Amino acid sequence: MGKTLVGILMGSESDLPVMEKAAEVLKEMGVPYEMEISSAHRMPEKTAHYAKTARERGIEVLIAGAGMAAHLAGVLAAHTTLPVIGVPLKSGALNGVDALFSTVQMPSGVPVATVGIDGAKNAAYLACEILSIKYPEIAKKLEDYRERMRKDLEERAKVLKDRAHDE
Repeated sequence: MGKTLVGILMGSESDLPVMEKAAEVLKEMGVPYEMEISSAHRMPEKTAHYAKTARERGIEVLIAGAGMAAHLAGVLAAHTTLPVIGVPLKSGALNGVDALFSTVQMPSGVPVATVGIDGAKNAAYLACEILSIKYPEIAKKLEDYRERMRKDLEERAKVLKDRAHDE
């Protein structure tokens, strides 16, 4: 898996602290990615070009983070048939609810998978799940991750139960 498989886009540099969380997950899973700033409103030609050329560059999933009007994921989806995962970002007077509605309410035939507000980590996990259909090594890493989560939770539950029993 040497080629870039996931494109992470954001509307501005201020989105980076949240979107870096997606990059961290992809790095942990060994999934090659790239990150770009490409505003749907201030750089519409660049955004359309990125989406139109993503498949031929080997990208298989796009993750788009944007706040307020949050049109980035929709603009990408309008210009490609690759899976697009939208990350509504908490910003503005409505704390991301406007971005959530903008991202999730796409017209029929131009879907955008949408995670929760500031849910960049889940966007990356979803991208890995999509890629795991084709790449068994990603499926294995996801299974291992889920098993570690399960064991960690079991251990925490045991500690809590033991603590309650001791009191």
